[in-house]
Amino acid sequence: MTEADRTFVIAEAGVNHNGSLEIALRLVDVAADAAADAIKFQTFRADRLASRLAPKAQYQRETTESGESQLEMLRKLELDESAHQLLLARCRERGIEFMSTPFDNESLRFLVDKIGVQRLKIASGEITNGPLLLEAARSGKPVLLSTGMSTIEEIEDALGVLAFGFTVRGVDPSSRPF
Repeated sequence: MTEADRTFVIAEAGVNHNGSLEIALRLVDVAADAAADAIKFQTFRADRLASRLAPKAQYQRETTESGESQLEMLRKLELDESAHQLLLARCRERGIEFMSTPFDNESLRFLVDKIGVQRLKIASGEITNGPLLLEAARSGKPVLLSTGMSTIEEIEDALGVLAFGFTVRGVDPSSRPF
């Protein structure tokens, strides 16, 4: 069986570490023990995603501290650059690929330029974020694009942005491997 014929399993860590590096490292170990090919976290800076006045969604109010804002909640879930480096090192030790979903261009550049991710995963909520999609394509990395509850038009537009970004780099988007 060639690599193209096998299923690539990604363990979804997301922010389930609750901002704890210790838990994040344990998630890497559990994913590696389960023989996942990769583990995916999220990379963001809270102040780039939410204002201090942004309220939480209902489900967030039900499962987190009710008095804190969206921004305060997100700050608790951030992993800083040193945590990313430690997670990358643990992934290498355990033979599992480190992945992370960026939510802004600065986080994307950090993942590509400093962490050296092999591929990018774009969240479905970012499918209409043209600047992020364009930066992802211009990075030259393969892009996994979640579509979630997107409309067909949003998916078509997102693919158009990605194709444009890859083409500007001189890459035929149809030749991109997973």
